[in-house]
Amino acid sequence: MPGSSFGQAFRVTTAGESHGPGNVVIVDGCPAGLALTVEDLLPDLARRRTGQSSIVSQRKESDVPEILSGVHEGRTTGTAIAILVRNEDARSKDYEAFATAYRPGHADYTYDAKHNHRDPRGGGRASARETVARVCAGAIAKKLLHALYATDVFAYVVQVGDIRASIPRPEHVTRQSIDALEDGTPNDVRCPDHEASRAMRELIESVRKDRDSIGGVAEIVATNVPRGLGEPVFDKLRADLAKALFSLPAVMGVEVGSGFACASMRGSEHNDVFHKAADMPGDAPLLLTQTNRHGGMLGGISSGMPIVMRAAVKPTSSIPREQPTVDRSGLDTSVTVGGRHDPCLLPRFVPMAEAMVAITLADHALRLRLARM
Repeated sequence: MPGSSFGQAFRVTTAGESHGPGNVVIVDGCPAGLALTVEDLLPDLARRRTGQSSIVSQRKESDVPEILSGVHEGRTTGTAIAILVRNEDARSKDYEAFATAYRPGHADYTYDAKHNHRDPRGGGRASARETVARVCAGAIAKKLLHALYATDVFAYVVQVGDIRASIPRPEHVTRQSIDALEDGTPNDVRCPDHEASRAMRELIESVRKDRDSIGGVAEIVATNVPRGLGEPVFDKLRADLAKALFSLPAVMGVEVGSGFACASMRGSEHNDVFHKAADMPGDAPLLLTQTNRHGGMLGGISSGMPIVMRAAVKPTSSIPREQPTVDRSGLDTSVTVGGRHDPCLLPRFVPMAEAMVAITLADHALRLRLARM
């Protein structure tokens, strides 16, 4: 079946293309009574929006959402929430050549191979423009998680090219350190290690001037996550979180906790030791672990420790350099991708990653409420 929906209890369905009239999201399963207005959606949309600095795409979109249903007098009604975000600044003429010539690194060829018909304007459905709808849904999921469990979800950049940040305690990172530098100016890269952030920005600017792009890594953290999220065996929480992140454009790898570093460790090094953190009246004691190499999930079920994940994001495929390729007939040609594109996807990837992690956690949080008496 067409893969435009995600989740079970908290179900998100999106529609829209980069250069169509707009993008729509329908959120099904949000309980009634959650306070929700357009203003709740704006902060994350602003963090995702193009044109916010010189190191992102200069497409100008206001990204003001319209709530069409599911909310009355500032509270959710329990029915489907529909939200529309209109496209305002598409330049379809920049993509006329790509109706027949395949851009390297893009989904042009694979969409043709699957459907034999596609919208070439701005990448169509494969464009990251569609994530504006996900970010709206993610903002709702964040509000729901905070209301239910005081859960917070935040992401930040830990690597651009070969520049790596030092973040020894991910759970101690603050939103302020992600979004602003020490002097209060915007932290355009969204790396909480501000020395590394400045170096990353210089690298991105250098790459942009060289008419190229650069990749990197974002880390996503969720705190105050309840124990017990996740469904054995095919709907393990980490499996659904990985699917959520891999569904985002340009994601090439996902790690949980120690990630691939575990391959060189012994069990005695990698195991996280339990300890009693607190007595819980009328319930089993609260058990946590002294370290968190498991990234907050054991057996695919949340342990109560912070969830820590990382996503590797490839360099932007759209670069203003001439590149060899072929057309639909297999004839040699070349393309130069014009238009307005991010020299590095990471700064705007941060709210996208937060949204997909929050949507997944909200879905499993509602499913947990049905799992036991």
